[in-house]
Amino acid sequence: MDKTTIKRYLAIGVFTMLSACPIGVSAQQYRVAACDWMMLKRQKLGEFQLAKDIQADGIEMDMGPLGQRELFDNKLRDPQFQQLFRHTADSLGVAVPSMAMSGFFAQNFLTRPNYKELVEDCLRSMDVMGAKVAFLPLGGSGREWQTAGEARRELVRRLHEVGEIARQQGKTIAIRTALDSRENLSLLKEVNSEGIKIYYNLQDAVDQGLNPCKELKQLGAKNIAQIHASLTDSVTLDRDPRIDLHQVKRVLDKMKWSGWLVVERSRDAQDVRNVRGNYGRNVAYLKEIFQNNKSL
Repeated sequence: MDKTTIKRYLAIGVFTMLSACPIGVSAQQYRVAACDWMMLKRQKLGEFQLAKDIQADGIEMDMGPLGQRELFDNKLRDPQFQQLFRHTADSLGVAVPSMAMSGFFAQNFLTRPNYKELVEDCLRSMDVMGAKVAFLPLGGSGREWQTAGEARRELVRRLHEVGEIARQQGKTIAIRTALDSRENLSLLKEVNSEGIKIYYNLQDAVDQGLNPCKELKQLGAKNIAQIHASLTDSVTLDRDPRIDLHQVKRVLDKMKWSGWLVVERSRDAQDVRNVRGNYGRNVAYLKEIFQNNKSL
């Protein structure tokens, strides 16, 4: 949708003022969302209708591509797009629990000179959509930081700095590290900021031959901001023998954890671009297990 169309809608009073409360507040212990960039809807208005169509409770919005740009290609810096996206999400009852900085899957958080500016851009965009969690993957930062040394010290320093900024705003930066629970706990202790938590990814544990239930218990509920509840593409979750999600729920119940389960992958490798089919099945299966209000 171009700016001329947006201005026309604004002129005839279609848009409402931004509300002060988060989108899609619910008492449900577990809610289910999907990643917009993986559904080929990165910062596209149609992502909200798609989320509603597949009966997801919410959508994890991406900040837009980064690459060699100085800043994310982020529409949410534009007041007109802010109103358009927020109004559409509100109208459809689709929550935005988190904003993702997926650009850091490929860009190095350790060497990016304007890392603080990028994180602050994300935090401001979260205010627009009522999100409380920022997803920060460290996949583009290499592995040198995983052991003691200068890279580790720099990562800890940067995470502490941005974590404190987030904490002061009542937000959380959730990092994906691909480390096991013991190593994640050690990193969190070094960072020493309540604004930094772990974005737990079931795929990382399963791919490394770890038991996600044991990992979750060892990591602890207070250290887990959100969970990417999907695996490497092969089959959809309901047909995947690599994980027992009923057992995962039992563990999370005992931990008294509550929050968002976000589908990232678990696409049928034979039909990988069937967005509605893949994500619809995954969302339905997660809801069947986590929202049926029965003890499994």
